[in-house]
Amino acid sequence: MDRSTGGIRVGVIGAGGRMGAAVCEVVAGADDMALVAAVDPVSPGEVLNGVTVESEIGSMVDTGVDVAVDFTVADASRRNLPVLASAGVHAVVGTSGLTDDDLSALRSAFTASNCLVVPNFAIGAVLMQRFAEVAAPWFDTAEVIEFHHDEKVDAPSGTALSTVERMAAASAEWADDPTQREVVAGSRGGAGPADIRIHSVRMRGMVAHQEVVLGTTGQTLVIRHDTTDRSSFMPGVLLAVRNVAGLSGLAVGLDTLLAL
Repeated sequence: MDRSTGGIRVGVIGAGGRMGAAVCEVVAGADDMALVAAVDPVSPGEVLNGVTVESEIGSMVDTGVDVAVDFTVADASRRNLPVLASAGVHAVVGTSGLTDDDLSALRSAFTASNCLVVPNFAIGAVLMQRFAEVAAPWFDTAEVIEFHHDEKVDAPSGTALSTVERMAAASAEWADDPTQREVVAGSRGGAGPADIRIHSVRMRGMVAHQEVVLGTTGQTLVIRHDTTDRSSFMPGVLLAVRNVAGLSGLAVGLDTLLAL
């Protein structure tokens, strides 16, 4: 940490996007951080919070950043993150769509620095997943419905998939789906781990929302989280930036830092 520049030196990849721009703003306003670099091949030359956006990640590495926050797309992350690992830069990753193979590659790459991959930076969403995991052994059926804005390109969301994976790991006892015929193909959603169904809605006007619906004899439990503004992600981003240096190699999920 370099106190002469205001603390942790932070660079943002994908700075031209909505989330990237929001991260630039919150980092620039944090007393213990300094925004020193921003990268986005779509908007080079733009000035965000006093920093000129560059087109290549190499320029960010040259500034001597301590932590890079990556809010891009999976293909871009696959190119960017190995560069950060080679340079010994810690990475906080908000990109969705990374696969198990991608995580294995990151685990091998990040030996001189750490990488925290976060499916969802909203602390309430992290708690929702934990509550669903705790409830899973007490119910016979479960389905997840996730709602996102109409610019999200992947489905299901990383949060929905992570939720189902945790529920499936918490309980192996789930009732069979009684559906024998889908009148409209896909109407029962996608089958995730343990055949827990995931339904993805893409809707103009939404941000990010998720319901976990669990049922057993005579009762249902609905666990819902709503993100109504992208500012809800920023406390989680700051938490990750402040703590990634204390991790070891690759870690997945903000709950790594919440002692859940």
